[in-house]
Amino acid sequence: MHLAYPVVLSALLFCTGLYGVLARRNAILVLMSVELMLNAVNLNLVAFDVWLSRAAEETLHSGQALALFTIAIAAAEIGIGLAIVLAVHRNRGTADIDKLRDTAEGHDPDGTGDSVSDSDADAPTTRAAVTKTEATA
Repeated sequence: MHLAYPVVLSALLFCTGLYGVLARRNAILVLMSVELMLNAVNLNLVAFDVWLSRAAEETLHSGQALALFTIAIAAAEIGIGLAIVLAVHRNRGTADIDKLRDTAEGHDPDGTGDSVSDSDADAPTTRAAVTKTEATA
């Protein structure tokens, strides 16, 4: 088989994964897209290893060994990533990356304008004082 076939397939897989990382908003789909990109790299590693082993007298199969390390790292990344996504989903109620970014920066995710500013920092004590004054009156 010619080297162009797996390289073109790998490029298509990598571009599909890159599109998924850039366009998706769900964190789980972004992790799946990263996994797709890593699998495209693995396909390239194995294809070039087979192609170079035909030309060289020594067959070390270093591309296949690197592909195995990449698979192990990808499995660990997916396990940790899914654990983080599930923990964030339990706490925040969403896995939408844009909403999580807004809440991390201190913006109101709904856009209703209820976010706390520096001038409103002492507002709860003022409200409590007003309530206490009304109760005594």
